[in-house]
Amino acid sequence: TMVKSKISAPFSLTIQDHDDGITDDYSAVTTQTLETGSPVVFVPNQMFLASYQAIEEFGGALQTAEDQLSDQVQEFNSKNTIGETVALFRLFVKILVEYEKGPDSPWFPWLNSLPRRFNNGAAMAYACLECLLPYVSELRMIERGTSACFQKSAKLLQYTGVLQETTLVNVDLLKWAYSVATTRSFDLGDEKVIAPMSDMFNHGAYPNVEHQFDENGNLLVYTTQEVPAGSPLYISLGDPTNPSPIFATYGFLDESSPATFCKIMDKEAEMEELDLKKSDLLFYKDTGDISPAVWDLLLYSILKTEAPDAGEGFFDAFMASDEVTKNQYHEQYFTYTLQMLREHVDGTLQSLYELSAQAQSKDPVAFPRVPVILKHNAFVERTFLQVKDALDRMG
Repeated sequence: TMVKSKISAPFSLTIQDHDDGITDDYSAVTTQTLETGSPVVFVPNQMFLASYQAIEEFGGALQTAEDQLSDQVQEFNSKNTIGETVALFRLFVKILVEYEKGPDSPWFPWLNSLPRRFNNGAAMAYACLECLLPYVSELRMIERGTSACFQKSAKLLQYTGVLQETTLVNVDLLKWAYSVATTRSFDLGDEKVIAPMSDMFNHGAYPNVEHQFDENGNLLVYTTQEVPAGSPLYISLGDPTNPSPIFATYGFLDESSPATFCKIMDKEAEMEELDLKKSDLLFYKDTGDISPAVWDLLLYSILKTEAPDAGEGFFDAFMASDEVTKNQYHEQYFTYTLQMLREHVDGTLQSLYELSAQAQSKDPVAFPRVPVILKHNAFVERTFLQVKDALDRMG
């Protein structure tokens, strides 16, 4: 069933019920046809919840907690940007402060409208690790670890009067505030900002609305293309070619994503040498296509170990974008690269079967995030099966 909310805007909120046990899907849908550049939502900056507000209100009272947070996060995840993490922590604190005020907070209606349960990595139980491939499990551990660091650092704020003890001993509340901060905010320079109402748009691989700020710092959401009446309104929450980071951070599967990371986790050194990112190493879900970077990475890892001189030659050609020379190496060693890729795909599929069986054995009442984990695993499985078919046709 579809239920429409009453919002004075050219869209309405809808709720789509699902039969798979996953949380209902809330989305913004147009109530009229919108031309390119049409305004959809205007949010005055006075409505923002922002990291800079915590500094304005609490100043140096946050410093000790932020120093501890920086040390902790750097220790378990050296790739984290400390400035971004501190800004997120300040927003997390601001959310908790307004939560403590209850109905006296001007943000109370918005806070009261938020989901009570999130399915992101920070909210998943440790038992969920038994159901996830290594890449997603790693992303989930980073989210959960960062959330734990926030909880530990926030406890120092009890002695400064910023937060109450009853808040700081409520682990579920702290996890909830972290999930709100991570899933509803966006970057504004070095700050983290939540603009109520603008946080109602879902992610899409092909977004049709964007954020824009006017000269006074107010937020305007506008269309980037014509959107027919009755159509969902989508923003971009991250890389549309790989749903796993979005899954770990936001807790949903982006089924509109055209591809997924190829899940090659044991070639980090070679990736760094070739300056490749996970977003370069893709398998495509509908065609089984394999991005050229995957072939390059595997061939380089083979040559580096088995034929160092050839490895140096391939590396030089790669860095020089010499496609002719690169292709000569690929043709010469194709059978080896193909075999390695087949073994990786077959091994990953076997792991997926086992992980999904593990997930299906769990009680969905005790582990309510199992359905979305199964959806993610099924998405990856379908993609890898397409790639397997493509490899089989190669001989």
